[in-house]
Amino acid sequence: MDFFLKFETMALLSVALISGGMLLYPLVQRGMGGGTASLDTLGATRLINDSNPIILDVRSPAEYSVGHLPNARNIPLDDLDKRAGELPAKRPVLLCCANGTRSARAARQLKQGGREEVFNLGGGLQAWQQAGLPMAR
Repeated sequence: MDFFLKFETMALLSVALISGGMLLYPLVQRGMGGGTASLDTLGATRLINDSNPIILDVRSPAEYSVGHLPNARNIPLDDLDKRAGELPAKRPVLLCCANGTRSARAARQLKQGGREEVFNLGGGLQAWQQAGLPMAR
């Protein structure tokens, strides 16, 4: 019993629990996404080349004007509920934002609204730029 009461043991157990939580966090986030697939930049470029998705940037118009994915439309996350009907039906949707957080929320909204093929660009435009992929203005 003394073993579990030592400071070093408590510190090690704390580190183990925190590390385990950090490893599980992406799985929990994916589960909260309502089945929305998160694509890395390679998966996103394959989707763009193979399936002609609607590319939807959910950042603000000011952020969008600085740079965005080629052929992307801009509907800010706050307006998505009102404007989701503008998106052509039966085409996959690739969502993006600065880092993948807002687009994950947008993906959940679209899935809950009945869209079937919804994909989130994991890491957002930060990952896209780090991969050296083209941007449009």
